[in-house]
Amino acid sequence: MASVSAHVAHALSAHVDHVFGVMGNGNAALLDALDRTSARYTALRHEAGGVVAADAHYRASGRLAAATATYGAGFTNSLTALAESAQARIPVVLVVGDAPTTGVRPWDVDQAAMAAAAGVPTLTAGREDAAATTVRAIEHALAHRTPVVLAVPYDLATADAGELPSADELRTVTLLAPLEPDSARLDAVAELLAVARRPFLLAGRGAWLAGAGDALARLAGLTGAVTASTALARGIFPDRGFDLGVTGGFGQEDAMALVHEADVAVVFGAGLNQFTTRFGQLFAPGTRVVQVDLAPEATNPAVTDFVAGDARLAASGIADRLERTGAAPSGWRESVDFAPLRRLHPGDDVAPDGRLDPRRVAARLGELLPEDRVVVSDGGHFIGWANMYWPVAAPDRMLMVGTAFQSIGLGLPSVPGAAAAKPDAAIVLTTGDGGGLMALADLESAVRTAAGRGIAVVWNDAAYGAEVNLYGLKGYAEEPMLIPEVDFAGLANAVGAEGVVVRELADLDRLASWAAEPVAERRFLLLDCRISGRVIAPYQHEVIAVNRGR
Repeated sequence: MASVSAHVAHALSAHVDHVFGVMGNGNAALLDALDRTSARYTALRHEAGGVVAADAHYRASGRLAAATATYGAGFTNSLTALAESAQARIPVVLVVGDAPTTGVRPWDVDQAAMAAAAGVPTLTAGREDAAATTVRAIEHALAHRTPVVLAVPYDLATADAGELPSADELRTVTLLAPLEPDSARLDAVAELLAVARRPFLLAGRGAWLAGAGDALARLAGLTGAVTASTALARGIFPDRGFDLGVTGGFGQEDAMALVHEADVAVVFGAGLNQFTTRFGQLFAPGTRVVQVDLAPEATNPAVTDFVAGDARLAASGIADRLERTGAAPSGWRESVDFAPLRRLHPGDDVAPDGRLDPRRVAARLGELLPEDRVVVSDGGHFIGWANMYWPVAAPDRMLMVGTAFQSIGLGLPSVPGAAAAKPDAAIVLTTGDGGGLMALADLESAVRTAAGRGIAVVWNDAAYGAEVNLYGLKGYAEEPMLIPEVDFAGLANAVGAEGVVVRELADLDRLASWAAEPVAERRFLLLDCRISGRVIAPYQHEVIAVNRGR
């Protein structure tokens, strides 16, 4: 006979390879049972970190991972991370302890109501259906791209639930079929592209999740379109020769001006938020903007034509129609000199305040970082530097956990999830001093799980940079926006990493010598970059302009 916790662990291990979390009273029996399955457990140091790691694992691999925490405070600690996964539509199963079925205790809270407020459903495992409920939670998470809480009441955690079901009984998971786009609407889009003189294709994360990369490449070739992506879909187009990189504030200014010249723009799997569209300035007023998305209707006022459907099916369908009609490519992209559109401001060695110019630091790091890398990013002003200066090979190589919910402090716990998902790649964290301090509990987790191949870049400007730029410039009191300069290199050394204080560009050479060492002999490397807060990222200039009414 096996306990409810054993049934949950058994069902989980049929579908996930990795579980991340923090042990407590409410999940001790689960972790004991999990130890006898094929799933690998990685300990984090804060409950939010368990959810973040599972989230990052999915973004880096496309494979579901689970998180676990105890009841009460353990669960409430995870709420910010749950909200991020819900906003970003990332499937995660969070297994938590919960109040006993006999009634709430003084320290219990209504966890299901709290999860529901963040947009996350809760399923509760029972004595008779623990394994089946676990599979239902997995199905719901994958089918609806959402986190799901799986609650195990405290008094049932060790209760007898009978024989474990067979593995075959647990492996069947029913998922939703891709949404077929309307044929007539695809006809209309094909007709638009067939006569377009300056066609432009923009792909978002939805296109990546749909596996649309090859179909989009084929469509770009048939139309002669210039291409670009959102920040979460960087690298989705295989042919980089005609690609502008990321749109919006992370894009190069002249490249964004070229997008403004497009007469037809087709957007696949992108929500067209304010940052992607440069606060409404990305497309010219006369541009026909077609959006292909799973949403029920257009998500931006600039959209003139909307197609509900799967991005891969839509791109393939449009390409098929163009081939059948023999439409000729526009020739626009061959007329463009892309080299100037990729040049970024090199920055200066030091800013006027004597601290390092983050643009020059970012550019130098882009030259030194291992080519086979996954970049995980915290939130904050500094996100502009990695996004602009560090190219990545594919969308699953740039993870920005926190951007959907506008959170900071989720960078460090992203490292263990990315490290488990990409066991051979270098894992590169980019974080600010504010977010780094907020996530400090999981500095040890990052160092432990990415030893020998982990690199952390801390953009240390002794401030909450975004707030200084957005509110300090308005005349608000700056004292609450400032942080006493923290020795992150010293903190890294304390948990077994190698910390390097970077006060001049030559200090970055340690990254080059580190990369040349055998992996087994390297420690996790943290670069504590003492940068100037006076150099403002281009995307922040856009936000500042909007706040000032342009």
